[in-house]
Amino acid sequence: MELRALPEGWEIHRLDAIAVLERGKFSARPRDDPRFFGGRYPFIQTGDVSNSSGSIDRYSQTLNAAGLRVSKLFPSGTLFFTIAANIGDVGISSFATACPDSLVAITPKRWVDKRWLLYALRFRKGQFEGVATQNAQLNINLEKLRPFEIEVASTPEQHRIAAVLTDVDALIGALDSLIAKKRDLKQAAMQHLLTGRPRLPGFADDWASTRLAKLTADGPSNGYSGPTAEAGTGTLSLKLSATSSGRLILREETVKRLKETIPPGSGLFLRSGDVLIQRSNTPEMVGTAAVFEGPADTYVYPDLMMRLRFHEQSIAEWVWRYVNTRRGREYLLGRAAGSSGSMVKISGAALRSMMVPLPSRPERIAIATVLSDMDAEIAALEARRDKTRLLKQGMMQELLTGRVRLL
Repeated sequence: MELRALPEGWEIHRLDAIAVLERGKFSARPRDDPRFFGGRYPFIQTGDVSNSSGSIDRYSQTLNAAGLRVSKLFPSGTLFFTIAANIGDVGISSFATACPDSLVAITPKRWVDKRWLLYALRFRKGQFEGVATQNAQLNINLEKLRPFEIEVASTPEQHRIAAVLTDVDALIGALDSLIAKKRDLKQAAMQHLLTGRPRLPGFADDWASTRLAKLTADGPSNGYSGPTAEAGTGTLSLKLSATSSGRLILREETVKRLKETIPPGSGLFLRSGDVLIQRSNTPEMVGTAAVFEGPADTYVYPDLMMRLRFHEQSIAEWVWRYVNTRRGREYLLGRAAGSSGSMVKISGAALRSMMVPLPSRPERIAIATVLSDMDAEIAALEARRDKTRLLKQGMMQELLTGRVRLL
């Protein structure tokens, strides 16, 4: 912790001086014994807290009466803290729930604002990870949590800090909900416009139905299957990490070096406008498509994908979007073959034989314009949400250390 003078009215307290800490409980062995599950009592896990954004409103498991006897039910409104795997994630439950010993239930003293404490703990996640023990996974015990020291504002200032940060969280939540709604609307628009029901005004010509193989200039072609390395001097390999619009954006985490240099003319290098399709993945992901936008002859693609290349950009845009419609996904999933575990594969032959409805070029361009406008609206909302998240991080840094006061 940075050494500096405390703001007026602030004090440093041990965590166990401002709250009661109690570890969760589930003493049944083996832990997955089905005799204890499937009842009416919620039983939250670390993932439920980590995915909660601070407000736990859903749970992944339940206990029956026998399970509750070897556990403990905490009241609605309990603040939970993860102490295994994902260290320092926090959330407040909206229902009474039991939990395993990978969670700690925290009950603040009456003079401590619960929402303020949630933000104060979340702000110090990195510090908690720093004192955690590394075994098979990170974990931290009560012996390290109880004496953990926190800078504590006066109770009125706690209330004001919590109110400001809660308002920002509400704005982020509202933006998340609006983005999800816009994505659903776009998916519905794709389903209708890319299957011709309804048509855009001014278009009435019949659509053709064409095999995908007849539309391509090259492909489908499988990707690179050789060795890779995190560092090296070989060719850059691209992972399929698309934006919500389905366009590949080159980020640091989407590329890595190969252990060998791929020669020019190998056919493995991508060009702008190439369509990539997941040929091997889980049933939820297999067959999903993205369009590549980036420098030509710089990136190769892995063997888990197939590449399609088209003579005309409007056809590439059309095929990419059509593959991601419900009808396109159902076709590909219906022809995917099972592999090891939960992985399934799509063959090049299945993709080549896919029938694609194809309107005239003007209508393709008009439909693409509508959908691109929706993509742009979603992207703008995402940018606003991400900017608000960064703003919140800055506000937490200032408010939870007293550098900025709310008096």
